[in-house]
Amino acid sequence: MATLLELSIAYALVCVLVAMLLCALRLLIGPSAHDRVLALDTLWMAGMLLALVLGIRFGTQVYFEVAVLIALVGFVSTVAMAKFLMRGEIIE
Repeated sequence: MATLLELSIAYALVCVLVAMLLCALRLLIGPSAHDRVLALDTLWMAGMLLALVLGIRFGTQVYFEVAVLIALVGFVSTVAMAKFLMRGEIIE
């Protein structure tokens, strides 16, 4: 019999994977560039959550460090894409 924690981790893992699938779908068929940027932003957040859930599941610190790296790279890339969509250039 699985414990409540194992069941909740499995449920969270399934929910994050479904969210990633839906974000990838919006990224591919998004009607505008703004929708695609938002889908990519949500996709990296879901990737960070996936790393955190896997870190809880396996009980290792490596996944938490990966989640911090994903958060940093995702934030910088979102800011760069938003600036590119607003002004047409990243570096002024």
